[in-house]
Amino acid sequence: MQDNQHTLSILVDNEAGVLARVIGLFSARGYNIESLTVSEIDQATNMSRITVVTSGNEKIITQIKQQIVRLVPVHSVVDLSLGEASVEREMALVKVAGVGQKRVEALRLADAFRAHTVDAAVDSFIFEITGRTDKVTQFINLMKPLGLVEASRTGIAATSRGAEAVHAE
Repeated sequence: MQDNQHTLSILVDNEAGVLARVIGLFSARGYNIESLTVSEIDQATNMSRITVVTSGNEKIITQIKQQIVRLVPVHSVVDLSLGEASVEREMALVKVAGVGQKRVEALRLADAFRAHTVDAAVDSFIFEITGRTDKVTQFINLMKPLGLVEASRTGIAATSRGAEAVHAE
């Protein structure tokens, strides 16, 4: 069986310790987390969404989903990699130091990738880039020979396409 990447959207109560329980499940079972984002989605109902990107064969992904949904206070688990199409995006801040031609080339590539300059100094830039993970990775890799200092990535934010909420009840 082949391992495939899956994006799981997990609806939980927004309370202390929930993230630790969900992540603890991955750790205890030896499942890898490739990306993780968490945010409050509804203050009135005190709900948060945990978005986890993991990989495994169909059997492992099914196990992960079944084990997560048993945790309290998890309300639902949706695999955005299955069924309806979804939109996934990641954001990164990329710091590049350089002068002369390397500086010019970094600016040219940033423009080509639609990255925004959010900070500029005489000898460095900080670019903000948003897009699919492969686009962000490609941009970072192209910046390496031009003076990449560091990159800070958000992890994937994802939702399903269409008029319905991911966790429609």
